[in-house]
Amino acid sequence: MNKRSAYTFTDEDRKRFAELRPQILARLEDFRRVPREQRFYELCYCLCTPQSKAENANAVVNILQERDFERMGFNPVSILRDKAHYIRFHETKAVRLMKARDEWLGIASILDSGLNDEQKREWLVENVDGMSWKEASHYLRNIGYRNLAILDRHTLKHLVRCGVFAEVPNIAGKARYLATGEGFKKFADHVEIAMDELDLYFWASEAGLILK
Repeated sequence: MNKRSAYTFTDEDRKRFAELRPQILARLEDFRRVPREQRFYELCYCLCTPQSKAENANAVVNILQERDFERMGFNPVSILRDKAHYIRFHETKAVRLMKARDEWLGIASILDSGLNDEQKREWLVENVDGMSWKEASHYLRNIGYRNLAILDRHTLKHLVRCGVFAEVPNIAGKARYLATGEGFKKFADHVEIAMDELDLYFWASEAGLILK
């Protein structure tokens, strides 16, 4: 783990965050209100996003939902490789989507279980093909869970800028991911802003809008 320097969250950061916070809180409320029947398609979205554009993954999931993929269970590879919304590694991801669909009842039972948030995340990583620590955190956030660190390149770059890490850390594997997430949490506690609010703020700083 890289030794951090002094934390830096500038007055400009605080001003910009205050401006965006109503939108950030509204987006988090949208996640909290995701209908149960939408949870499967949010999983599909998170399985499509690695190394692909979020907009393309969203377009693909809209088509899957229109075609009732959860019930019909067809091979979605042609949708994923369409140039209009191209998903990288479409053959591998199509297999993962079909597997997730076949295993959905078991996955849903874990989401409804008494496991805590961290235990549910670890189960997803260990049992759902294509779920990394980042994607499992992303998925749970998108269906209403709070304060599980989503560590992508945008967030990590801003954590370096804010003095949390001296350089972008290696997050490969459970131990590194969780240690980096703990560094993020300590920073969030220091600036007194929830991790998921900071995550959306960092995303908005990069993309100019608050995505999922």
